Amino acid sequence: MKPVISLHTAISYLKGVGPQKAETLQSELGIFTVGDLLHYFPFRHVDRTKHYKIKDLKPDLPYVQFLARVVSVKEEGKARQKRLKVLVKDDTGTIECVWFKGASWMKKTILPGRVYQFFGKLNYFKGYLSMPHPELVPYAEMVNQQQTALEPVYHSNEKLNRKGLHAKGFAKIIKGLFELHSLPLDIENLPSYTREKYNFPDKATALKHMHFPPSAQAYEQASNRFKYEELFFLQLGMLRTKRNRKKSIKGFVFEETGELLHQFYKEVLPFDLTGAQKRVVKEIRADMKTGFQMNRLLQGDVGSGKTLVALVSMLIAQGNGYQSCLMAPTEILATQHFATFSEMLAGLPIKLALLTGSTKAAARKKMLAELEAGEIDFIIGTHALLEDRVKFKSLGLAVIDEQHRFGVAQRAKLWAKSEGNPPHILVMTATPIPRTLAMSVYGDLDLSVIDEMPPGRKPVTTKHYYQKDRLALWSSVKKEIAKGRQVYIVYPLIEESEKMDYQDLMDGYEAVLRDFPSPQYKVSMVHGKMKPADKEFEMQRFVKGETQIMVATTVIEVGVNVPNASVMLIESAERFGLSQLHQLRGRVGRGAEQSYCLLITDYQLSKEAKLRISTMCETNDGFEIAEVDMRLRGPGDMLGTRQSGDLDLKVASLVHDGHWLKIARDDASQIIAEDHELQKEEHQGIKKYYNQGAGKKSKWGLIS
Repeated sequence: MKPVISLHTAISYLKGVGPQKAETLQSELGIFTVGDLLHYFPFRHVDRTKHYKIKDLKPDLPYVQFLARVVSVKEEGKARQKRLKVLVKDDTGTIECVWFKGASWMKKTILPGRVYQFFGKLNYFKGYLSMPHPELVPYAEMVNQQQTALEPVYHSNEKLNRKGLHAKGFAKIIKGLFELHSLPLDIENLPSYTREKYNFPDKATALKHMHFPPSAQAYEQASNRFKYEELFFLQLGMLRTKRNRKKSIKGFVFEETGELLHQFYKEVLPFDLTGAQKRVVKEIRADMKTGFQMNRLLQGDVGSGKTLVALVSMLIAQGNGYQSCLMAPTEILATQHFATFSEMLAGLPIKLALLTGSTKAAARKKMLAELEAGEIDFIIGTHALLEDRVKFKSLGLAVIDEQHRFGVAQRAKLWAKSEGNPPHILVMTATPIPRTLAMSVYGDLDLSVIDEMPPGRKPVTTKHYYQKDRLALWSSVKKEIAKGRQVYIVYPLIEESEKMDYQDLMDGYEAVLRDFPSPQYKVSMVHGKMKPADKEFEMQRFVKGETQIMVATTVIEVGVNVPNASVMLIESAERFGLSQLHQLRGRVGRGAEQSYCLLITDYQLSKEAKLRISTMCETNDGFEIAEVDMRLRGPGDMLGTRQSGDLDLKVASLVHDGHWLKIARDDASQIIAEDHELQKEEHQGIKKYYNQGAGKKSKWGLIS
């Protein structure tokens, strides 16, 4: 019987590893133990049982193998330029194999007239196929060797290769591990009823089949098991966090709706809330009455009315004697919210304040004193709200706009600003998130979705133009300006090429001034290099209608609300991401008039760019756009680099495995409902694994 090896055993003790390789594995891949190594899965498998005929070889095939007889062996070039060309043939054709390294040694090894098995990646050069540096096995040896059906291929790099830790090196070490040792039975972390239900192998078998599957079906079953396992523990952690928070973290009880809210509905609000807004307000009110802290994510498309829902929530807090704050990621957005709130609350006895980095010292000092005394009802601001000197008398609600721009630690600071209980938290995001991503990243928050636009809004018409169509395009823009409308012209700004982008913007600005001459047309310009005061001045000229055209970089992506602007013209639209294009389009269509989003691109577009542009032209639905965006960029990039590592998924994909995510969440929900403390005998494997670390990965802990 083979000895059992613990998953916690250091890899340096494994046959074929030793201290030097162990050190490289630790520094390069974070592999310290046998368990780490076994979870370093191959990224693909190669079928070594299939042999192609030479006539069937195509340049787009992955790694291939074929049997062929050596026709000729020829060495060319001198010194470092030396290469070995070997012509081989089967009964359907010929192909050349080439070695640029070790040519002299290979020349002695390969014998004309002999049959070999060649394995490698094809190269297509000047109309001819060849195979550089193939692996080869003499036919006689191959017959005696047992071919593994599916051979693992592992990611490696130069440092690993130098230590012999290439794909073959990994395969050899892991194969040796399975041949010499048994894995412990107590590594099983899924109940037997789950494995039976979904036809999953046990954990030890699944680990073996992820590396060396006897068949494609065995690999699929093992892979499905690990997809489920990853998603199950991710969801279990979040659902436990959510339940614990709901059961243990007390919140302020907001029983009253408040006189001012009634007055706001009756006298101030010029229209009815949409059905979706009413539903969401109802969900928020129910949360605020429970006596436990609210932690709710409010999702809605650009212009769906999230700000109004936030305002109503703040009025509920005020009606119960509490203050509220709204934190926005940029000064422009904070100022915009302040202007919107000031307009909507005009005539109501609500004291509003705005706190940003630009607030002058004297004004700040007075404001902070009033805030601490409870004289300010609502304060709107940027990160400045998180400073220690910002103190509230009674903070009952914190609204956070654009969630993913604020770190967990920053949001935690808001908790400390409330006496006794933490404030209720309402997180708003204007970037629609696909359901699978929302369940995985925000699964510990309650989710509200505004999936309805305010009445009377006309969908923005989106059209695609090539650079050659510019004359026709300018003509359309001039017609809109003649109707008294305003226009945005946006240029990309990509950090790596900031100088070039700045030049593009300046060239574009000059071109706009030539094509839209003064005094008939007035043009503003805004970009990231301007001083805040200059930027604000130019923005305000456009907001007041003093200029008809705003030439800008993506600084106007969020926060500018100009109902009279009816055209969003995006230059080099192929250089923008989908969510960015959708956000920019959301800057127009805010008035009653028909609005347009015009995308200008080069003629030659990549496949992905074509899909982005066509998606924009076909739909205005932010959730549909978010699904396409996630397929194109992956979930990590959608969240931004700061959070992309938080999911830690090795096998599961949120893009392709939504089916397993739903199953895993349903199963985790059932277990939480029936056996929250994981006391049952069949759940001991789950409990042990969870306590060893799976639970610690639960996303945000107890902070929204």
